[in-house]
Amino acid sequence: MKTLTRTPAPGPIAWWRVPHMWLVVGGPAAVVVASLITAFIAVKHADPVLDKVAFERDREAARALQGQARVDALVKLQPAHQARNHAASPVVPQER
Repeated sequence: MKTLTRTPAPGPIAWWRVPHMWLVVGGPAAVVVASLITAFIAVKHADPVLDKVAFERDREAARALQGQARVDALVKLQPAHQARNHAASPVVPQER
């Protein structure tokens, strides 16, 4: 007669050796690291605040110029939405 012996069940696997755990934890961990890097870059390289007094001074100096130099200076001082809209078709609006 044969006697069947059961092999003992393997012990529990450590949590860090389970591959699916790394998929569950790795995705959110990568997002957290990326957000910290993004926040660091945003704080380190923040855009300067516009100084209105200096802007008005530069605009008055540009208006005092003549010809193409005036047009070039005024184009550089345009607000971002106007400059962006005229990037493909550079049309300078006439002063009123």
